[in-house]
Amino acid sequence: MRAATFCLMLLLALPAVAVERVVSLAPSLSEIVLELGAADLLVGVLDGGERPPALAHLPSVGRYGQLELESLLKLQPDLLLLWPDSISSAQRQQLEKLGIPLLIAEPRKLADLAENFVEIGTRIGRAEQGRQLQRQFNSGLADLRQRFQREQPLPLFYQIWDVPLYTIGGQQIISDALRICGAENIFAELSLPAPQVSVEAVLQRKPAVILAGVQPQLDAWQRWPSVPAVQLQQLWLVPDAGLERPSFQMLGALERLCEQLVEAR
Repeated sequence: MRAATFCLMLLLALPAVAVERVVSLAPSLSEIVLELGAADLLVGVLDGGERPPALAHLPSVGRYGQLELESLLKLQPDLLLLWPDSISSAQRQQLEKLGIPLLIAEPRKLADLAENFVEIGTRIGRAEQGRQLQRQFNSGLADLRQRFQREQPLPLFYQIWDVPLYTIGGQQIISDALRICGAENIFAELSLPAPQVSVEAVLQRKPAVILAGVQPQLDAWQRWPSVPAVQLQQLWLVPDAGLERPSFQMLGALERLCEQLVEAR
């Protein structure tokens, strides 16, 4: 089982000088490098959705789940930033054999993400910026928790796909984020990051709110009028896709979600 917190793995001895050529293998990690003020260190990125304008000029090393190893090696990176699920296990093994230093981030809680800022910042020569982001992030979370806590948490179903039906598990960082807004993932006991569930299981757990990424997925729930979320018409689009990219910007996305959930009954 993967470690639930951020882990650092260097397969060679640490270089005597700061890293100069970083390749990011996840959009969220690319964003963290930008947030640390270190865009100049990035020489390549793994694509997964629209890039921030500051990264538009960088070479691509493939797309999510499809790393182009030859393109990566041409860039001669001295550090790889990796989200484990962004590439296949076979390609990860290939990278490990190459001996390029890897820094692996898999935050499952918001506290883990705050630590990521420090760990990545330290590794790329932006230690103070990392500590500052950590302080700002934790302060922002504390403010949101105080503003949006509920005496009785809202049972919430977070849908990420429809056929088959997928949701988030309790060890996925979004599940932790929901609690900041006074909600509780109805499948929090499941350990997989994105478990497949049945419609029957959702009906049994009676969510008061259903969130999804596209409107047709929400419309499909109208055929189940017994679900409290349908009765209350609390079938809502995720207000900000940044909620699904663990970087500092997630704080703003989380605030927008909390503000939406204030209306829930």
